[in-house]
Amino acid sequence: MQSQLDAQAVSILNNNDRGGFTIPTARLYPYQWNWDSAFIALGLATIDRQRAWRELTMLIDGQTADGMIPSILFRNDNPDYFPGPSVWQTTASSLPTTGISQPPVLASMILTLVRRDQAEGLGQARLLFDAVLNWHRWYHRCRTPVGCPVVCTVHPWETGRDNSPDWALGLSSMQIDPDIGPYQRKDIEHADPSQRPSQEEYDKYLTIVKFGRDHNWDQATLTNQGPFLMADPGIHFILLRADRDLLELATLLHRFDAVPEIETWIETAIAGTDYLWNDRLKAFCARDVRSGQFANGFSNASPLCFYAGVGSEGQQRQTLDHLKRIRGLTKFGHPSWDPQAPRFDSQRYWCGPIWPQMNYLIATGLNEQGETELAARLRLDLRQLIELSGFYECFDPLTGSGCIGRDFSWTAALWLAWASPAAGAFEAVSGEDEGFAS
Repeated sequence: MQSQLDAQAVSILNNNDRGGFTIPTARLYPYQWNWDSAFIALGLATIDRQRAWRELTMLIDGQTADGMIPSILFRNDNPDYFPGPSVWQTTASSLPTTGISQPPVLASMILTLVRRDQAEGLGQARLLFDAVLNWHRWYHRCRTPVGCPVVCTVHPWETGRDNSPDWALGLSSMQIDPDIGPYQRKDIEHADPSQRPSQEEYDKYLTIVKFGRDHNWDQATLTNQGPFLMADPGIHFILLRADRDLLELATLLHRFDAVPEIETWIETAIAGTDYLWNDRLKAFCARDVRSGQFANGFSNASPLCFYAGVGSEGQQRQTLDHLKRIRGLTKFGHPSWDPQAPRFDSQRYWCGPIWPQMNYLIATGLNEQGETELAARLRLDLRQLIELSGFYECFDPLTGSGCIGRDFSWTAALWLAWASPAAGAFEAVSGEDEGFAS
């Protein structure tokens, strides 16, 4: 079975290749997505390292003049996808793009590739370094609201965890703009509507897009005056980890000019981390910036504190308690939402399913913090899910059945780079513990 799945994973990546960049899956997601490409590069590197670097180079093609790397690069106007470039109407990049970003995992994935082949990797990383540095500058400058101690988000889509129950607070305070006009969703034509965001959620997503478009995608206005503003533990922890990894890249590349700035970002983020600690729930949670209220559940972003290397001893212990409690409620772990929290749905997008890339990040952090048994369990879970159901976008944590998109690129990539039994030998090249390169 292993060799068959290895071959199938390679075939999926080849079939989803669109000439130097890889789409997540046909029809449902027919463009280049930001964090998808970063994870996809890990899998491509097991097949063709030059092609892996090409994936990242083409992602940077869409960088805007102010430094943002957008969530989606529209290299055409595909009728299978909504909302496309005609809805976003951005002009800051040489390509049509969205007006928002996505979780900044790029620096961390670049460092992983460098560790696997430093001789080649450093040369490639040098070519990408300034673009990634400018993207981090954009995040710290454009997504830190006035008076808030952490980087925030202006749209659920920017978090990558689109319809997580985390965003209910921010969305509930919004009014749907009556001028968004009639539109035809495409996602529910290509996937089971019961597994996708609701119509009300979609109306509010498009209300935020309309606000950005009406303000010419001025990012400061979108952040400080837009209809949605929440602090996301996912973006906070991922960016903090990416800043640490960018600092290591700066040192390896002798880019000492960038070191003081990056160190300041790291210090500021560490100092602000408690802003996300929900003492009632004893967990890191999303928080509505304007009301100060916390989300009411433990998500798959909550344990990324280990990945970022932050949290007090007590906070990390209580986070582990949640992970172990939830482990006892599911057949496979870790789900995107707490099964004992309101709005858990084991098959509805980010309301419960297991997401391969999130569990990879969680496991990486756990392994680095000495929780090797739990980390190994998450890796084995993904292996078993793929063996059971195939290469889906996400999986039901109770039954293991696949959800949403089929033949999914980041699932194929993480099989090759992490979950497959053969991945251990590849990971060992870097000198890291088997299966858990940082």
